[in-house]
Amino acid sequence: MADDTDAEGGKTPVTTNADHEAGTQLEEGRPARVEYDIERVEAVYRKLDLRIIPAFWILYFLCSAIRSNIGLAQTMNSNVGHDLMTMLGLSSNDVSTALALFYVSYVIFDCPSNLVMSKLSPRVWMARIVFAVGVIGACFTAVRSAWSLKLLRFLLGMVIAGMWPGMSYYLTLFYPPSRTGKRIGMYFTASQISAAVVGLVSAGFQLMDGVGGLVGFQWMFLIYGLLAVLLGWTLLWWLPERPLPPGQRRERSSFMKWLPPTPEALTGEDALVHYEDLKRVYHSRPWTLKDLGYVLIDWRLWPLTLMYFGVVGVGIGTQLYGTVIIRGINPSFTGVQLSLLFAPIWIMDFFAILLVTPISDRFHRLRPLFFSCAVCIQIAGLLTVTFAPTSNPWARYGGLLMVGFGLGPTVPICWPADAAPGPHQYRRSNLVMIGILCVSIISSIVMFVALKIIGNKPSHKIGSSGSSTIDSMDGFQDGAARRELQQRGFGRMWWRKRT
Repeated sequence: MADDTDAEGGKTPVTTNADHEAGTQLEEGRPARVEYDIERVEAVYRKLDLRIIPAFWILYFLCSAIRSNIGLAQTMNSNVGHDLMTMLGLSSNDVSTALALFYVSYVIFDCPSNLVMSKLSPRVWMARIVFAVGVIGACFTAVRSAWSLKLLRFLLGMVIAGMWPGMSYYLTLFYPPSRTGKRIGMYFTASQISAAVVGLVSAGFQLMDGVGGLVGFQWMFLIYGLLAVLLGWTLLWWLPERPLPPGQRRERSSFMKWLPPTPEALTGEDALVHYEDLKRVYHSRPWTLKDLGYVLIDWRLWPLTLMYFGVVGVGIGTQLYGTVIIRGINPSFTGVQLSLLFAPIWIMDFFAILLVTPISDRFHRLRPLFFSCAVCIQIAGLLTVTFAPTSNPWARYGGLLMVGFGLGPTVPICWPADAAPGPHQYRRSNLVMIGILCVSIISSIVMFVALKIIGNKPSHKIGSSGSSTIDSMDGFQDGAARRELQQRGFGRMWWRKRT
């Protein structure tokens, strides 16, 4: 490959004559692949970006806001008794249970949701998710008791299940593997920005307290829910269906006839260029349940799972209980002040993503080190929140900013149940969080050492039957896969790119 820069570099691999000959020899009788100028291919993907990425960013922004705004509702207008816990007479255990039920239903329905999406129209299924999230989100306006709150949280987890992996699956329909990472990063920032913006906007909702007979958090639930309903309906007209080979006509089923048609993402020569580029990397790889078993017993899977577990726990807890923790640091803060102080945590998170992830990509062999350093920053932040002198509440708040900088997504929902009065408030919960973060660090070290000792050879199980062997697939590796064969380093950073 003459140029194997992946999505971050914004180029498509250019095939040399040797690579071209190797590709044509993979299967007897296979025609030579059509190659297009890099700029021509880039223009096609820019068109797809404009069609897909803004819509994904907005839907992820709104769904993240609806999923997490219950955390802000716990402290909104608390000075006049119009916060969620006071209005509904909730205990800390009621809130913890309601928040946990979201993840129970999410786990149960996540896999079925993705299986349905793979069989039906991805466009319609994504629109269905956003529409349903909006309906359930708006229904939170009418909650009057603990049981209704718990029921709606369970239903919210059920309807939003499959959204994140569904978005990733949708991208694979239009982008080769080397291009999906950058696109996921584009809309993933919506989660951090959503957390920050929702915190700032909630200050405005608190000023609407009492308007139309609704308190501040009810206005927040209602408006975000209605916006998501509108967006879900709009996506039916905007998101394209999965692409078809050039010249093939799309057949509409009897069910699809009741839904609005959507224009094709690409037409004419653009569709042909796109089809040929996807053919370069996507090929049939048959698999069976036995192959799935090999995946589950792959030792590399479980350290990664434990690594993810710790940081996900921290992120969720921070998002759901950030304002509660800030109020514990200084009970004199008003609801508006709590909302304004909540936003900088996620601004720090956002800037950390922009700062750290590009360097981590360049030094991909040192990713365990980058991961462990980020987790250590979270641990330092939690220790500061827990043990800093109570005479200086801003020191403890600075610890939360450190947590925001160190985490990527997420945090356990055990903090409110540990709301002991005095300087030891949330101490046990914070120490539990530090414990699971230490498990994440240990898992990353185990993964790094094991890869050095055992190696990381690709599996020869899937696709080993028939003519599609792993070796034969190497000729179809795209640029991102080939790039992993060598260390990149600062020599390939954006300020030293070759012209």
